[in-house]
Amino acid sequence: MFDDPDAEFEEHRPRMFALAYRMLGSATEAEDVVQDVYLRWNGATRETIQAPGAWLAKVVTNMCLNRLTSARARREQYVGPWLPEPILTDVLKPDEPAETVLLHESVSLAFLLLLERLTPAERAVFVLREAFSYGYRDISAVLDLSEANCRQLHRRAQRRLGEQRRFDVPAQRRESIVRRFLTAAGNGDLAALEQLLAADVTAWSDGGGKASAARKPVLGPVKIARFVLGLVTNGPAVEVTFTQVNGEPGLVATAGGRVIVVAAFETDGERIFALRSVLNPDKLRYVSRQLQDLSHPGRPSGS
Repeated sequence: MFDDPDAEFEEHRPRMFALAYRMLGSATEAEDVVQDVYLRWNGATRETIQAPGAWLAKVVTNMCLNRLTSARARREQYVGPWLPEPILTDVLKPDEPAETVLLHESVSLAFLLLLERLTPAERAVFVLREAFSYGYRDISAVLDLSEANCRQLHRRAQRRLGEQRRFDVPAQRRESIVRRFLTAAGNGDLAALEQLLAADVTAWSDGGGKASAARKPVLGPVKIARFVLGLVTNGPAVEVTFTQVNGEPGLVATAGGRVIVVAAFETDGERIFALRSVLNPDKLRYVSRQLQDLSHPGRPSGS
């Protein structure tokens, strides 16, 4: 039994947010889920909750499963490429709900996008197992499935995800390449941009029909370099800041004090092989609040 229910809930909030974010690929929806869980927590009979962490994880997971079912239908109607909602991982304060996100590689935009291949149940099992090191017995209790079924779902998820392209590159080296890319773009240096892009580089832009963006992935260094320079030359006056986006080197572009683009880069240490840009204003709200909180450190996070 616990004496202070609110304090108990707040202790588990970072882990709940991290779980919901991985399940949904949306920081805004993850916050909504955590708030809904809080309401459920307040209405629960305390005597029936023997292990608060397990109880909260179960409620979070099942709420996310319900949301994923409707989210799949919405994404079938989505305009252009769909990307997860980004989060800045180098501006987090220790007490922010997203802090736990830093603790595992499974928050990169590329990985969250891979999880879209899975069914909701496969995704739940995979996230609990891989990102939070849950045993199959604990996963079984969360999902009300047999341990054998959970093992099968995990194996199926692994097959669906296949081999992931991974490079063990020091952070300083990854940052250096992206900074050189930003400098070349700012200088309008087409040749330098092309040299920094891998031969099989791909760029995705998520505008969701609410911001000007490429409706299809852009392929190859020449097309991408020209595409980037076109945005820099023909777009509004913007301020570009280097940052960490979901644990990867990235950028935030603002115009008139408003966030208009958040982008993350994947690099093998020599060239950039993937560029994912989010322009949909609905998906930039969380990042905007992060930056506002950073400029007003006395304000509670997310207020």
